Amino acid sequence: MTEYSVYKIILFGFLGVAVVTAVSLFFITAPYGRHTKKGWGPVIPNKVAWLIMEVPASLLFLIYFIISDKDITVTLVVLQIIWQAHYFHRAFIFPFMLRSNEKDALSIIFLGLVFNSVNTYIQGRWIYTFSPDSAYAASWLADPRFIVGILVFAVGFFINKQSDAITRRLWDPQNPGYKIPHGGLYRFVSCPNYLGEIITWIGWAVLTWSWAGLFFVVWTAANLIPRAVSNHRWYREKFPDYPKERKAIIPGVL
Repeated sequence: MTEYSVYKIILFGFLGVAVVTAVSLFFITAPYGRHTKKGWGPVIPNKVAWLIMEVPASLLFLIYFIISDKDITVTLVVLQIIWQAHYFHRAFIFPFMLRSNEKDALSIIFLGLVFNSVNTYIQGRWIYTFSPDSAYAASWLADPRFIVGILVFAVGFFINKQSDAITRRLWDPQNPGYKIPHGGLYRFVSCPNYLGEIITWIGWAVLTWSWAGLFFVVWTAANLIPRAVSNHRWYREKFPDYPKERKAIIPGVL
């Protein structure tokens, strides 16, 4: 059996797992962040947890680029830059911007590590090994799918980073704890950071025009939509004055 055959089994097999995961997460809230609870094993500081979970996505994607046997086109370089714009920040900068001192269970960290490793394999091996040689030629940068995709990616990236910045500004060491965020898309939804993340990877799916990109969108939605619903419910239970017009993640819908 060739590696590409194994690759397709992993890709489509994990798409099925994503559906099961999404359904499960509507009933079982993953115990990290504000939902942390005992019974999920040893815990470590959240800064270390984020570093462990996110580093593989940055480093593995770079490795797949380095070991590629393709002729390196400007498009393949641009795709690396786009990916690293998100994951280098997420792995090596974002953890040290966290203001809270929460702790996360090693079991949850392990699941995050596995997902990031599998997902990066799906993305990196497709782009730098299994995609047709003509798929990401230099001309791809002028293709409407790439142009639309990069614009969507940029919108999602901005929403995600703006939302994170708003919540960071709420942290007060003299008065620690969660507060109601305002500004940006928090006007409409409880979790615009998750909405931005989903939009980001929809953009990636379009600009790569691949099953690999779709895989990422499905898994992102499967994890973050149930999480947003749980966070929204938590906000409403914790804050009696929480804005009633807000939805969980999709303005005016959910």
